[in-house]
Amino acid sequence: MKREYSFWSLFKQGLQHNEGWKPAWRSPEPKPSYDFVIVGAGGHGLATAYYLAKAHGARNVAVIEKGYLGGGNTGRNTTIVRSNYLWDEAALLYEHSLKLWEGLTHDLNFNVMFSQRGVFNLGHTLQDMRDIERRVNANNLNGIDALVLDAQEVKRRIPLIDISPNKRYPILGASFQPRGGVARHDAVAWGFARGASKLGVDIVENCEVTGLNIGDGRIKGLETSRGYIGAERVGCVAAGHSSVLARMAGIRMPIESHPLQAFVSESMKPVLDTVVMSNAVHGYLSQSDKGELVIGAGIDHYNSYTQRGSPHVIEHTAAAIIELFPMFSRVRLNRQWGGIVDTTPDACPIIGKTKIKGLYFNCGWGTGGFKATPGSGNVFAYTMANDEPHALNRAFALDRFYTGHLIDEHGAAGVAH
Repeated sequence: MKREYSFWSLFKQGLQHNEGWKPAWRSPEPKPSYDFVIVGAGGHGLATAYYLAKAHGARNVAVIEKGYLGGGNTGRNTTIVRSNYLWDEAALLYEHSLKLWEGLTHDLNFNVMFSQRGVFNLGHTLQDMRDIERRVNANNLNGIDALVLDAQEVKRRIPLIDISPNKRYPILGASFQPRGGVARHDAVAWGFARGASKLGVDIVENCEVTGLNIGDGRIKGLETSRGYIGAERVGCVAAGHSSVLARMAGIRMPIESHPLQAFVSESMKPVLDTVVMSNAVHGYLSQSDKGELVIGAGIDHYNSYTQRGSPHVIEHTAAAIIELFPMFSRVRLNRQWGGIVDTTPDACPIIGKTKIKGLYFNCGWGTGGFKATPGSGNVFAYTMANDEPHALNRAFALDRFYTGHLIDEHGAAGVAH
């Protein structure tokens, strides 16, 4: 039976420091061994554990996290969700994820605050518009909603935007995906954590992996800061630190890690009811339910594992946003943060098996990982449960970097979103 909370009962709980409330998920001491261990308690890792338990009946599953749940890129992004990618492989994977997003609140019985307010990708040159038409046509052939808009239609739908022809980067038009939008990143992590925990998954925080036990060509367990944990199958979903884990197994990942920054403004009344993105000026923004403008920047070009970035990137991004929306020039910056993005040569993820039996990696999402959260977890859980790739992630195997079967999504995925 569901427990209903009135205003006064919530107020009373607050006065009692919520001592009567049970934790949303279990965080027990790790067991000596598990059938499945997921390394990384971000959105992708928690989603993997959830779908392993729900879709594949796995019950002896653990998610281990060196810090706190959702403390990595999941809690450090700008929460954009879309599926309008160019190539079939990427488009179908992200569309699978978008369809899961559309039912995720109901599935988890937890409000992830998914808001389908639409996503605009602006075009500033004739070549931009040619590329937009090509991508929209490809999307439509794959059954993905996408439209080509001219500058006047963009202005009609976003009255605050400046489409003056004398701008440094004049707006000639845009692509528009009506089903795209944003979600609440913390709620996504919490929802998957609670859902997985209810299905018996152990979520172990403050448990750093210090080594991998490999023998006879297969994974046998993990050395951690909380002791040894045996494992039949291990899935590494550690975003920017994936190459560090891979090195423990003697695998060299084709990944570079970069800082990626974002910032938010002071809160204000609702003025923007959609998501606006521009590859040319490397800026993108939406307005949160709290009234803040959520603004994303481009990656810092140096390699780093730090969760911060350079001031000049913020300055460049602020200038780009002001060019698009001059009225925001008087809005004050509230806070800034950074995440770690792991980028591959073809700007697409690595999802699949390794040369070590029982060891799997899900990484290389670059600047587009959040939007893929449920879809990524769903296909990675299938891969781990069946020891073979799902049809949707078969093309994203690690061996594509020496077979030459690359998926070049730089125009849609290798930039600041």
